[in-house]
Amino acid sequence: MGFDLDRFQENKTEKRNKFRAQHGLTDEIAIGIIGRLTAIKNHELFIESIAMLAEHKIKLRAFVMGGGERFDELQELAKATEAVCGQKLFTFTNWVTNVEDVLPGLDIIALTSLNEGTPVSLIEAQAAGVPVITTNVGGVSDVVNNENTGFIIDGFTVEKFAKKLRLLAENEELRKKMSQNGWPYVEHKFHYRRLCKDMADLYHHLLAKK
Repeated sequence: MGFDLDRFQENKTEKRNKFRAQHGLTDEIAIGIIGRLTAIKNHELFIESIAMLAEHKIKLRAFVMGGGERFDELQELAKATEAVCGQKLFTFTNWVTNVEDVLPGLDIIALTSLNEGTPVSLIEAQAAGVPVITTNVGGVSDVVNNENTGFIIDGFTVEKFAKKLRLLAENEELRKKMSQNGWPYVEHKFHYRRLCKDMADLYHHLLAKK
């Protein structure tokens, strides 16, 4: 695969300030999940993990980005969770088309899916320098450098997912380290320049054998 990832490195500070001002964020840890609101994405794990973080008095906001058949159902679940926690936690944005303008405003990207192919949203998050926390499904282990650009969680228990989420939310230095590791990792593996070089090398190899 080869992606145009340069746009995720452009004007990140400006984009971060704009997004956070738009949503009234000051020093909150902004945690996002991007994807279709469908059962396979397992948003319950995300919502319950955020609720567990709130119990530890972590100042945070969670952004659910996407549309789908479960939009209303998940909004109701989020509202019920907020009622128990006694605070506003969740913002539903529906579909986001300008993801390169949104990612810099977030501190962590989560993926809680029960199954995946190749999760492009995680590649894009790392390209923008956003640490990721994800369940270990599908091609996740091929696109995330575990414990260097994010955390890959085995299983689907709230306790395990929330534990790593809390570790990252409370540790600014760890977030910075993973942020710095994200771009060189995905640029080397997934940028279209790498794909073009691989193709050129293949042609040169085949021509040399003639």
